[in-house]
Amino acid sequence: MSTRPGSQAEPVGGDPMPVDRSTVDPALADAMRALLGPIARLALAQGVPCGAVEEMLKEAFVDEALKAQPVQAPSRMVSRLSVATGLNRREVTRLTRQQRAVRPVRPSPASELFTRWMTDSTWSDAPGSPKPLPRVPRVEGEPSFESLAQSVTRDVHPRSLLDEMCRLGIARFDEATDTVSLMSNAFVPSDAQASMLGFLGDNVGDHLAAAVSNVLASEPPHFEQAVFADELSGQSVTAVRQFVLTQWKGLMHAAVPLLEGLIEDDRKAGRPQDRRLRIGLYSYATDIAPSSSPDQTESKK
Repeated sequence: MSTRPGSQAEPVGGDPMPVDRSTVDPALADAMRALLGPIARLALAQGVPCGAVEEMLKEAFVDEALKAQPVQAPSRMVSRLSVATGLNRREVTRLTRQQRAVRPVRPSPASELFTRWMTDSTWSDAPGSPKPLPRVPRVEGEPSFESLAQSVTRDVHPRSLLDEMCRLGIARFDEATDTVSLMSNAFVPSDAQASMLGFLGDNVGDHLAAAVSNVLASEPPHFEQAVFADELSGQSVTAVRQFVLTQWKGLMHAAVPLLEGLIEDDRKAGRPQDRRLRIGLYSYATDIAPSSSPDQTESKK
């Protein structure tokens, strides 16, 4: 079998060529394993086989390689993608012909309603202290769940939004008093697997995209920082968790009015509103991994 300079050799049967892992930078390999480990854990917990994840990874490789290619004749594109990804041309052709709808990245009406309820002084007493609201105004101009829902969207009936918030365990409707109360400090649906997975993809996806862009760019374009500490007790971690929650409430209460004002300024100025932004705060705590003793290290050699 002969090869041409700049082309990918095609093995018999169309299988991808074996990869020499020793050519991968060790630091990059460690980083990739750290990223892939949680993905594997999620897939195993949800019963997703390795083959399905491999297919998704192939799709992602081809999609990203396609974005990185300069504009050129379609006749050469398959070969260029094959060289870039290590997939054979048959696989590249199959994957580029598949129709994959781009998943819209925007909050649901329920999520937007929750955020406004938590941050807007019309419907909250203080940052993170949402008021119980009458379902409908009892007097003209009174803040109500109905007016809150209509401030978020006119496309969904307020009662439908109320039912959805109650279904997710985010809000509680008291029929006796005809009032609605927010039941959570964070929008974490209690029984909506699809919503939780959507948050996972959106939030972690954007965080990871920011971190990767910072690594690949000469000038990091995104803010992406973290504080690390070890040798803490469980009680201390609980205290830090409360601290982080307080900080998040303050950040959200300050950021949402700022963002809404900037969106309105852009609209009035006629500026292209073609950018999206996500601001996040996270914490993660786990056991300290035991370090290998010199004797253990020696015995493994």
